[in-house]
Amino acid sequence: MRNLKLEEQAPAEGRRERKRRETRERIAEAAKKLFLKNGFDGTTIEDITEAADVSKRTFFGYFPSKEDLIFAWQDTFGDDLAEAVLARAAGEPLAKVAEEALLSMVALTMTPQAIALGRLKRETPSLCARDHVKYANLEAKLAEALLKRVGEDAGEQFRARLLAMIVVGAMRIGGEAWHAQEESSMAAQIPENFGREVFRQVSAAIEGFSKR
Repeated sequence: MRNLKLEEQAPAEGRRERKRRETRERIAEAAKKLFLKNGFDGTTIEDITEAADVSKRTFFGYFPSKEDLIFAWQDTFGDDLAEAVLARAAGEPLAKVAEEALLSMVALTMTPQAIALGRLKRETPSLCARDHVKYANLEAKLAEALLKRVGEDAGEQFRARLLAMIVVGAMRIGGEAWHAQEESSMAAQIPENFGREVFRQVSAAIEGFSKR
């Protein structure tokens, strides 16, 4: 079955846009390595600009603050999640679309570096305080993609937005639970398997609430 990606391809990336993207990625990657080596508070903006071979002016042209760097990869995660939603087969139930798209992204992105960065965020108060912004942005990206799969019916659109809220909320709670078991046991479940169990629990909870 065909997928729901837009028929028209996005315009080709120009040379200037490519260079800006590459510079942003180089700064973000240099920062990640330094944060993991020296800690967030132990890394200065000067350390990052030197490692990325850019000026401080260039740095601030891409990132308003050092805190913004740690969340840079999440912008890409949200965009890739939207792409995964649109790539699912037409006619597939919306809840299944959201589950499979999200778990495919989890399987791709839960690298040792990503896990270490997650631990760094949890251990750094200034980063924990901003975590709610990440989930709000992710919910908006997911909702936007799901809305492209439904018609103009107001009821369907409401359910798509509601699904995005539930899925991202489950992702947040599930992520906290997975990291807790990871830190307390060497036998933590594979993230994708854990994610499927979270979706099962969501379905069971909704069914249970309907009987009360």
